[in-house]
Amino acid sequence: MKYIETLREGERVGEIYLCKNRQSALTKAGKPYESLTLQDKTGTLDAKVWDPNSQGIDEFEAFDYIAVMGDVTSFQGALQLNVKRIRKVREGEYDPKDYLPVSEKDIDQMYQELTAFIQEMKNPYLKKLCSGFFLEDAEFEKKFKFHSAAKNVHHGFVGGLLEHTLSVVKLCDYYTKMYPLLHRDLLLTAAIFHDIGKLKELSVFPANDYTDAGQLLGHIMIGAEMVGERIRTIPNFPVKLANELKHCILAHHGELEYGSPKKPALAEAVALSFADNTDAKMQTMKEALAAANGNSDWLGYNRLFESNIRKTSEE
Repeated sequence: MKYIETLREGERVGEIYLCKNRQSALTKAGKPYESLTLQDKTGTLDAKVWDPNSQGIDEFEAFDYIAVMGDVTSFQGALQLNVKRIRKVREGEYDPKDYLPVSEKDIDQMYQELTAFIQEMKNPYLKKLCSGFFLEDAEFEKKFKFHSAAKNVHHGFVGGLLEHTLSVVKLCDYYTKMYPLLHRDLLLTAAIFHDIGKLKELSVFPANDYTDAGQLLGHIMIGAEMVGERIRTIPNFPVKLANELKHCILAHHGELEYGSPKKPALAEAVALSFADNTDAKMQTMKEALAAANGNSDWLGYNRLFESNIRKTSEE
């Protein structure tokens, strides 16, 4: 496959890409054309179909995978594809991982690491709760492995939800060794479930956008509801333990202004909010520096850090 980042002006292209966006427009002369955004895992490419009614242009929609043939040109300093032919391709003709941002880490290995924490749990109720989702539900496992953790802030890639969750669990595991007052099984369970609501807050790739439930409720409320519903199916699950777990989920953003409906009132909720914030901020910094493409100078104001940032010198 010829990835977008390798394309050069003057090339003839015949490849399958994800159509990320499609918009109909008119030229200054009033002639209709189609403006497309094509995507693979290396980036996006602006494309134009100047004759959308020609025989070589089949029916397709945004978020379809399409086989395109065209010429790479340059417009205002950026590459553009002048499309001659389009065919909507069938499932099996492409591998989604070639077209979507994917975790750099091994997804199956991360999932094994995560489930190992569940298998070590001592509390029977929390272990049963976690096992019901992560060890006994193949469809849930498939969704959790594929989902992102965000639309565009941090971990916004295939496997991102799993990678972020595992990192938070590992940080919380470290906290339990440093601070023995922490209820280990409660904290690890809260870490495992803290972002589970993102499975319903965000649609699956390639859209990876906010759903109606995501816009109206948000992942914190959705996650607490998902956990609460499952708890009610487990006989004799302690009410106090259930409330403590749901509190940790509801308070994991730490502050009301950051979207948490409750501020942390338990030591485990405090620890979870710190772990979540640490991993989110470090991944955000990693992604910001990676986007700089080796630029070692100051990168300008970053709204998430409320500061001008740059890469640390290596001297």
